[in-house]
Amino acid sequence: MPTYGYRACGEKHCDVCEHGFELFQNISDEALDKCPMCGAPVEKVFFPPHISTGTSTKELLSDKNIKKHGFTKLVREEKGKYRKI
Repeated sequence: MPTYGYRACGEKHCDVCEHGFELFQNISDEALDKCPMCGAPVEKVFFPPHISTGTSTKELLSDKNIKKHGFTKLVREEKGKYRKI
């Protein structure tokens, strides 16, 4: 079941909706239009989904992988001087 976030969108609010709250809802459920605690108007807050690639950050940033995808890596040798890998 997805988690949806809500926060107050009006001047009247309680501590719960002022800082925002999360709620487990079915996709088919209607979005809330008021806070369940105080009845103040609320708006839905969208969160980016967590996507796992199954690949470690170390592998993603390896010199071989960077070159494979057409990127250039620069390594700092000294102040103002960089070497292309």
